[in-house]
Amino acid sequence: MRKTLIVIAMLALTGGLHAQAQKTTSSSFRYRWKDPSGLPHYSDSLTADALKYGYDLVNDRGLVVQHVDRQLNPEERAAAQKLADQQAAEQHAAQERQRADAQMLAAYPTEDAYKAGQQLQLDSIDQQITTTQANMRTQEKALTDLLTRAGDLERAKQPVPKLLNDSIAKQRDVVAKQRDLLEHERTARDAAAQKNAQDLQHYRELKAAQDKSQQGQ
Repeated sequence: MRKTLIVIAMLALTGGLHAQAQKTTSSSFRYRWKDPSGLPHYSDSLTADALKYGYDLVNDRGLVVQHVDRQLNPEERAAAQKLADQQAAEQHAAQERQRADAQMLAAYPTEDAYKAGQQLQLDSIDQQITTTQANMRTQEKALTDLLTRAGDLERAKQPVPKLLNDSIAKQRDVVAKQRDLLEHERTARDAAAQKNAQDLQHYRELKAAQDKSQQGQ
């Protein structure tokens, strides 16, 4: 009987200590936050204001063990997401540039090889320009022939047929389009030449950095 009472007393004491430990553990941390005026507030449980303004988790010695930022409103979340997307896009673009630079150095081990590749691009554009010029001369000659026929009829005091006038108008439109195309190709050629100069400088910088890195190894 006495033994039974001792066991019961020990169990009661153990239960009381466990309950006290739980209470100590639950109350060993507090939530601290500041309102818009800067005044600090404390609570034993997480409140709506703490979530709204952000809070610190403070231990029983007053030391901050964790900081949680305030909740963002929908506009702030949207702005944060937009910024994150922009940063991700910039990082992806930087990785793509690095990959392209590595491929360029592998494809053109020397500056002469790189310049030769650039010249091939310009030669292709020059060939397009030459073809357009030849086509334009052909169309201009066809327009001249039509105008000559119309002029001969007018000098002979004869009416110019509607079909001839329509052909002249149509041919003028063809010539105008050829001239616009030629101007576009020439502009593209100038832009390509300028870009080639910039790209060549970029290539030289990459090549110099690569050579320096190889020498340091």
